[in-house]
Amino acid sequence: MLKAIILTFLISMVPVIELRGGLPFGVAQGLAPLYAALVSIVGNLLPIPFLLKLVPKIFDFLRDKKYTRKLIAWLEKKAEKNRKTIDKYGWLGLYILVAIPLPGTGAWTGALVSSCFKMKFWPSMAAIIVGVLTAGTIVLGITYGVTSLI
Repeated sequence: MLKAIILTFLISMVPVIELRGGLPFGVAQGLAPLYAALVSIVGNLLPIPFLLKLVPKIFDFLRDKKYTRKLIAWLEKKAEKNRKTIDKYGWLGLYILVAIPLPGTGAWTGALVSSCFKMKFWPSMAAIIVGVLTAGTIVLGITYGVTSLI
C-alpha cells in the first residue's frame, strides 16, 4: 500500500501527467478514491511554489545559453497561447487553465503562464490551488464513475 501511495504522489508531480494520471493510477492500485485524490492533489501542488519562484530566474539564465535557447523559446510560446484567456479573465483565467483536466492544462502550465506573464505569487498560488482542487474533483468523479461501473 505504501508503494501505491508513493507512486501516486510521484506520478502526480510529473508535468503533463499530474493528478489526471496520478489519481486514476492510485485508485487502480487499490487506494480509496478520496485518499488517492488527496495524495494526488498534494503531489500535484508540491512543486508549484518552487516553479512560481524559480521559473523566471531559470528562464533568464537559460535564455542566453546556446543549447537551451530554443527550449526556453518553445516554453514561452506555449505560455503565450494562453495570453488571451489571462488577459480577458485575469486570475479567473489562470484558475480555468488549471481546472480543466485536459492535456496542455494543469498546475505546471499554470505556473509557467503565471511566471511568463509576471503575475503576483500569492494570487497565482491561490488560483492554482483552487484549480487543482477543481481538476481533482472532476477527475475523481470520472474515476469513481468508471470504477463503479466495473
